[in-house]
Amino acid sequence: MFLKMFITFFKIGAFTIGGGYAMIPIIQEEIVNKKKWIKEDEFLDAIAIAQSSPGPIAVNTSIYVGHILGGVKGVLVCALGTILPSFLIILLIATVFFQYRNNPIIEKVFLGVRPAVVALIASAVYKLMKSYNFTYAKLFIGLLTIFAIVFLSISPIYLILVGGIGSIIYYKRKGNIEK
Repeated sequence: MFLKMFITFFKIGAFTIGGGYAMIPIIQEEIVNKKKWIKEDEFLDAIAIAQSSPGPIAVNTSIYVGHILGGVKGVLVCALGTILPSFLIILLIATVFFQYRNNPIIEKVFLGVRPAVVALIASAVYKLMKSYNFTYAKLFIGLLTIFAIVFLSISPIYLILVGGIGSIIYYKRKGNIEK
């Protein structure tokens, strides 16, 4: 099982360009849809925790899944599987491609990759929105948060803290959290 976990996260880390948010749909496809290691609601919890924790979202998600599947050993296996491809690729770039960084062809390749990365991130947002139970209140809070970040330049850290505290207060009043 640990080898399967490592190979799965190594593959995710190796074939996803664009960082953690671009990895979300691929992680979801592999661990929820294909391998059925976790359920959809567990995946949404993993994303929420990964986003609110320091560090890259893909690594945090792999740590969460690794913990569910194999405890501390699972954490190490999944995290290493996710991190190792990036490390090796950056090592290769640093040693080989650095001398070609001003090559017009290389610059064009990177310009061509950018729209694909944006599409992968948009795909992740769409898939998460589809599986999330939206209400008008949640939609309003989401749009208000986007507005605060983009137009008011409020740090997401403050918004996460306000959201967490607000959620605790809300659910305490509803009686869904023990005192």
